[in-house]
Amino acid sequence: MRKFNINVDGKNYVVEVEEIGGVSTSPVMASPVAPVAAAPKAAPVVSGNGEPFKAPMPGTVLDVCVANGASVKKGDTILVLEAMKMENNMTAQKDGIVTVVVSKGASVGSGDTLFTIA
Repeated sequence: MRKFNINVDGKNYVVEVEEIGGVSTSPVMASPVAPVAAAPKAAPVVSGNGEPFKAPMPGTVLDVCVANGASVKKGDTILVLEAMKMENNMTAQKDGIVTVVVSKGASVGSGDTLFTIA
């Protein structure tokens, strides 16, 4: 058995998990532990120099329409973000070279950097 700390909806639990192929002795119930202050969410690592484009709302990246290093013009669609069951085109705010820092299927929060344009 291996012991892990798991955080679910702000509550920390200590759980034991049986490794595959291991011998089970008896089931172990998770027990709540005292809440621990959550570490602040780390900002995503942004590679490339340029002006960051931040997500205007939380959502899921449905499609990335350009490759890293591509030359884009103002108004070109860089990626499609689904939020509240609507597809929203995230477009270049200026001409330049794009560096996309998210991938298709990624969940993003409001204010997360999606791409940069240099």
